[in-house]
Amino acid sequence: MARKNQDFVKYFKKNDENVANDTGRKEKKSGTGKGKTASKAGEAQNRAASKDSDRKKKGLSKPGEDKRKAGFRYEESGSRAVSKSKGFGDRGKTSYKNDEIVEKDKKPSRCPVSRKCGACQMIDMEYHKQLKIKHDRVQELLNDYCTVESFIGMEHPENYRCKVHAVFTHDKKGNPVSGIYKEGTHEVVPVKECLLEDKKADAIIATIRGMLKSFKIKTFDEDNGFGLLRHVLIRVGHNSGEIMVVLVLTSPILPSKNNFVKALRDKHPEITTIVVNVNDKQTSMILGDKEKAIYGPGYITDTMCGMKFKISPKSFYQVNPVQTEILYNKAIELADLKGKERVLDCYCGVGTIGIIASKKAGEVIGVELNQDAVKDAIINAKMNEVKNITFYQNDASKFMLQMADAGEKVDVVFMDPPRSGSTPVFLQAMFRLAPTRVVYISCSPDSLANDLALITTHGYKVEKAIPVDMFPFTRSVETVVLLTKTGSSKG
Repeated sequence: MARKNQDFVKYFKKNDENVANDTGRKEKKSGTGKGKTASKAGEAQNRAASKDSDRKKKGLSKPGEDKRKAGFRYEESGSRAVSKSKGFGDRGKTSYKNDEIVEKDKKPSRCPVSRKCGACQMIDMEYHKQLKIKHDRVQELLNDYCTVESFIGMEHPENYRCKVHAVFTHDKKGNPVSGIYKEGTHEVVPVKECLLEDKKADAIIATIRGMLKSFKIKTFDEDNGFGLLRHVLIRVGHNSGEIMVVLVLTSPILPSKNNFVKALRDKHPEITTIVVNVNDKQTSMILGDKEKAIYGPGYITDTMCGMKFKISPKSFYQVNPVQTEILYNKAIELADLKGKERVLDCYCGVGTIGIIASKKAGEVIGVELNQDAVKDAIINAKMNEVKNITFYQNDASKFMLQMADAGEKVDVVFMDPPRSGSTPVFLQAMFRLAPTRVVYISCSPDSLANDLALITTHGYKVEKAIPVDMFPFTRSVETVVLLTKTGSSKG
């Protein structure tokens, strides 16, 4: 069989939806379009049918096909809990048997828990081979639109995660255990250190685990609902060196709070803030709604692309700061800002892209549905003394329609949607607004291909696609794509 296709099947197989996701992830999707919007989306798919026919003859998938049906998977790399994989799918006209893959998987792994964890699917593969497999995957999906540029990898692709989460429980003897969920379950696999996680964060988690008995702090038991400590979340400022510790408890009361803080900081004076977050619900979500700082300001700051950002426990902030700078700089480079453009940053989160772009734009507008994220974005703009940016708490689709109805125009749209991609409702609103350039930052090439199938039937052409390895040793891929308006819609 072809080596390339075998690797595709192994590393992009089908899976269920993740059992847990990072909190604070961007704007929720509003569902599929209805009425005329849905009709237009259907017409666009029909117009692409002839291309699909040609692709089938070549053994390729449709550019907008859901690859989960073809047996491939991409996972939310912001989450340390993933669900159980299901079999292996087919690729084109070729199918593969499980034992062809299982035999190779019997070799010892670099990570003692990699088989149980499931998050680092490529942990035992040479890094340059990982990049080739990912590049081939993106090129296959975007083949109808452009030639994908070289994959931008990391010089040092280990210990890159500046956000680290550990689940806490106990063994049969009552000894504290911390780690990750076993793939497809809520059984905790003990982990002392992870090759992807910041070393200081792992050391702090180990210290907390060792302190629990002396402070008589019981870990949470999911079966009976008893216990205090559920999770520990660490956020590290890559450039600032600031460190936040978030203790996720079932009660707002931490026994011997002051002594606990002192003992922890005696071991780790680099900690700049400690927050108690209360999650007393039966849920797979890590963080609860209530939180209080018990040491320091309750947040950290870090710099990116020359700008300073506030990072709260729930803030969405990319977990790989080194590659994020590269990704955002590429996105702004593709936007080709000359200093006079009006820019719209959709799904803006805490305002990172818009604030960074503000240095080269005439005006920036950021739109985000999450109220807390908008508050942080406003603070971030003030902290950087940015005067030419305004943030709105609104649904991005509705906001663009309101702008179009009012006769407003923008030159560039930055769109950075969730892993599921955009929606026909959002895209139809963007077509109404008709920006000259669209910079699409994608965290799933499958969703990207689905969206491009519609966008390219409405007067836009893909000019460039640049993949960036934000999550080494995993299947996940970030891609930044430039689209330019070339004419009127075909629909």
